[in-house]
Amino acid sequence: MKNSFKAVSANINNPKWENIVSRVVPLYSRNTDLRTEFDRDYTRVIHSNAYRRLKHKTQVFYSPQNDHICTRIEHVNHVESISHTIAHYLGLNEGLCRAISVAHDLGHSPFGHKGEKILDEICKRDLNSSFWHEKNGLYLVDNIELLEDYEGYKQNLDLTYAVRDGIISHCGEIDENVIKPRNEFIDLYDYNYPNQFAPYTWEACIVKISDKISYIGRDIEDAIRLGILDEHLEQLYDLLGTNITINNTVIINNLIYDLCENSSPEKGLVFSDSFLELMNKIKDFNYENIYNAKVMQPSNNYFYVVINQIYNTLKEAYDGENTFNNLSKLGKFCPNLVREFIGWFKNYSVNNYTNISDVESLQHTNNNMRNGMKNKVLFDITNPEDYYLSIIIYISGMTDKFAIDAYNEIISF
Repeated sequence: MKNSFKAVSANINNPKWENIVSRVVPLYSRNTDLRTEFDRDYTRVIHSNAYRRLKHKTQVFYSPQNDHICTRIEHVNHVESISHTIAHYLGLNEGLCRAISVAHDLGHSPFGHKGEKILDEICKRDLNSSFWHEKNGLYLVDNIELLEDYEGYKQNLDLTYAVRDGIISHCGEIDENVIKPRNEFIDLYDYNYPNQFAPYTWEACIVKISDKISYIGRDIEDAIRLGILDEHLEQLYDLLGTNITINNTVIINNLIYDLCENSSPEKGLVFSDSFLELMNKIKDFNYENIYNAKVMQPSNNYFYVVINQIYNTLKEAYDGENTFNNLSKLGKFCPNLVREFIGWFKNYSVNNYTNISDVESLQHTNNNMRNGMKNKVLFDITNPEDYYLSIIIYISGMTDKFAIDAYNEIISF
C-alpha cells in the first residue's frame, strides 16, 4: 500500500544508514554541492564511459540498424522508470533506486548474455574463475571506470556501499516471489555466484524485481516487431488472457500495481499468486520462443567467433616484459585495436613502458602513465594471469560495433 515502506527507507533514521552511505574511498567535497550521496552516485554513473557505451550494446536482439529495438541503455532506463514508480508509491528512497538502476548493467559484455557466457568460458579455462555481469559490474565501478575530479585528476567512481551492493545483488534471472533485504554488512567481494546473497536495502530489492518486470514485456514487444513470434501469437494471447493487450506498457503497469498492492515490510516484495504464475509463464514462453529460438543461433555463433578471436589475438602476444614489443608488431595489422588496448592497459598498470614502439600508430599511447591519475593500479605485465584478466575486462567493456570492427581489423589485410 502507499507509503507502507516509509519506515524502512534508506534515510538517516535507518539503523543501516552509516553502512549504506559508506564509501571505501571518501569522495572529494565542495561547499557548492547541492546533491545527496545517491545523487552524486547517479551523476557519476551517467557521466561514465561505461554508461555511454550501453547504447551500443545488445539487450536481446542484435539489430544495429533498427532504431526501435531495445538496446542495453534503454533497458537500464526502463528499470530506472519502474523502480522510481515503485519506490515513490511505497515510500522508499527514489534517489537510491535511480542510482542503482542506471549502474546495474554496467558490467554487461557486448552481445548480451551470449557474450557473457563466452567470456565465462574463457575465464574458467584460463583463470579458473567465473565471469558474470553482476560481479563484473562491481569490478568496473570499483576499479576500471574513471572520472576527472575538479582538479583534473582521474579517479575511480568510489560509489556508496548501497549502490555497489545493488549492482552485484540485482540478478533478475532467479525465480523467487518473496524478496527481502539481508541484515549483514558483508564484503561484496565475498559473492561467488549470482544471487548468493539478498540485497542490503529495500531499494536494491526493488531494482532487482524491476529488472525482471522491465525485460519480460519489452522482449516480447521487440520479438513481435521483428516477426519472430508470428507463429506464436495465438499462444501468447491465450497465455496473457483476453483482457490483457500485448503491449509492454500494459504488462508493466499491471505487474507494478499488483506488486505494490501485495507487498509489505512484513511479507516482503511479493506478487499475488495469479500474477506470479503469469510472470513465470511469460518467462518460460520467452525462453522457448525468443531466447532459445533457432533464429538466434547464427548471430550467437558469430559472437563466439568475434570474442574468441579478439581474446586469442591479444593473448598470443604475451611474453612477459616483451609483450608490448609483440603488440607493437601486431599493430601493423590491427593498429586501432592494439593502440586502444595498450593505452587502456597502461591506465591500470604498475609498469611504465615509455619506449613501446617506433610504429607511428602507437606513438600517441599515454606514455605519461600515473601522470594525472589517482586510480587503483591493477595489472602487472610480468604476471600472465593479470594480462589475461585485463583482456577479458577490456573486451567486456566493448560495444558490439567496436568488437566487430576489431574482429574485422584482425582478419583483414
